[in-house]
Amino acid sequence: MHRRSPFVAALLASSLLLSTSAGARGAAPAYDVVIRGGTLYDGSGGAPVVGDIALKGDRIVAVGTVAGSGRTEIDAKGMAVAPGFINMLSWATESLIADPRSLSDIRQGVTLEVMGEGWSMGPFNATMKAQETERQGDIKYDISWTTLGDYFAYLEKRGIAPNVASFVGAATVRVHELGEGDVDPTPEQLARMRALVRQAMDEGALGVGSSLIYAPGSYAETDELVALTSEAARCGGMYISHMRSEGDRLEEAVDELIAIARRSGAPAEIYHLKMAGRANWDKFAPVVAKIEAARAAGTRITADMYTYTAGATGLDAAMPTWVQAGGLEAWIERLKDPAIRARVAAEMKKPGSDWENLYIGAGADKMILTGFKNDALKPLTGKTLAEVAAMRGKSPEETAMDLVVEDGSRVGTVYFLMSEDNVRRQIQLPWMSFGSDAASQAAEGVFLKSGAHPRTYGNFARLLGRYVRDEKLIPLEEAVRRLTSLPAGNLNLQDRGALRPGYFGDVVIFDPATVADRATFEKPHQYATGVRDVFVNGTAVLRGGDPTGATPGKAVRGSGWKRCS
Repeated sequence: MHRRSPFVAALLASSLLLSTSAGARGAAPAYDVVIRGGTLYDGSGGAPVVGDIALKGDRIVAVGTVAGSGRTEIDAKGMAVAPGFINMLSWATESLIADPRSLSDIRQGVTLEVMGEGWSMGPFNATMKAQETERQGDIKYDISWTTLGDYFAYLEKRGIAPNVASFVGAATVRVHELGEGDVDPTPEQLARMRALVRQAMDEGALGVGSSLIYAPGSYAETDELVALTSEAARCGGMYISHMRSEGDRLEEAVDELIAIARRSGAPAEIYHLKMAGRANWDKFAPVVAKIEAARAAGTRITADMYTYTAGATGLDAAMPTWVQAGGLEAWIERLKDPAIRARVAAEMKKPGSDWENLYIGAGADKMILTGFKNDALKPLTGKTLAEVAAMRGKSPEETAMDLVVEDGSRVGTVYFLMSEDNVRRQIQLPWMSFGSDAASQAAEGVFLKSGAHPRTYGNFARLLGRYVRDEKLIPLEEAVRRLTSLPAGNLNLQDRGALRPGYFGDVVIFDPATVADRATFEKPHQYATGVRDVFVNGTAVLRGGDPTGATPGKAVRGSGWKRCS
């Protein structure tokens, strides 16, 4: 028997009072929008109830039985109505510049894109701006901003459909002061790095995000990360990390993350928790035990995930980090040296002693090439590294190095690494939220120049369709909680993540019977189905399954905003 959430009961009582004062249906509209007769999943995890929601301006103003009319009335009978979903790991940083509609995520009910996995769109200096401009791929744009706060203002001025938020990247701060070399900061440099974190927190960053398998972020030692995170903690922020290892040294990496949280005083989250490589699939239980022991001892550790057995990154994750010191251009130059190539090829063939070797974890036949900037190489999109190596009559190791040199980029690559059983087990963890680890884009225009991981178009719909409806791993109300109030609470966001009067009008209406992912590895540019209407800050961005073109999205700033300078 379903229980009625006390949260829902309170909402119904408060909304009845609000509705009574609104007047009869025939009076002038009391609300901008009324969504009627939907099955309300409030975000608390409690049992759903059938009811109405009223929106006025950018807020929810009534939940329950709404007597007053709306300028727009929406029939939601038979549909699920939920708070807008939060994408805990988004790479919409550039895609929103190219197309503000955010269609691949809006069509899944995502209303907030959370960015900043190790790298953020500020703070930049002149050298960084020049490098980033030179390294741009299919999407070209002028970097007219300098700080993370400037980037927020830039997006808001251009207009975007979803809300956005960001961590400040630990690698971004490091490069700002140290460049891209494998060096340790002096006390003076570290002090400046800490000041950059404080500035970003004052501008609305959610905390510090790190990505520790990629150069130059991998060069940061634990003490450096503790120092930066301590500044975020003083401003109410958190630490979130693509850990130093998700495979052979996974347990040690979890220990480091927990240590950073404890020493800095900040809660911490693990980006896209996984056990990568068949030899590591049995580490699920000890990893979960470490996290739950830390939680029981008072350190809040959470995690997010994507709902696939393959990850997506670049060929940099197939080569040792020492060869990448100094940045992309230095890496490419080294790969032209026969002696260095021989050493790199040898190291690619064995487990990395001090780096995360995804090449050996997946194998060349389980690595799909998805992103080239060189038009001459784009016909290779969708082929495995093994297939391209056979076409060229070279070893996969030599081919990988050649492709980086020829493309002038890290080359987008999908790696098949994980166990489906572990994906299912992770979904059932109560402290697990979800992130696409992908851009939010469109199945048209510039985005069709490259391939994509299907999680770009299907991560959230796949959860709701395959794992909730079909496999019944968790109830729908629990899935909605993990997509809404759980991440909102972890991020310390105000008035987001619940269907509650006074909260922002981020609302999704979807059909639990038909919501599903359609994107595949062979044909990734396919939208999910089953989401009918999406509101961001009270404005419809998807109606009847079609984008409206509205751009009501705002920067959602962290708790340190304007109080950490």
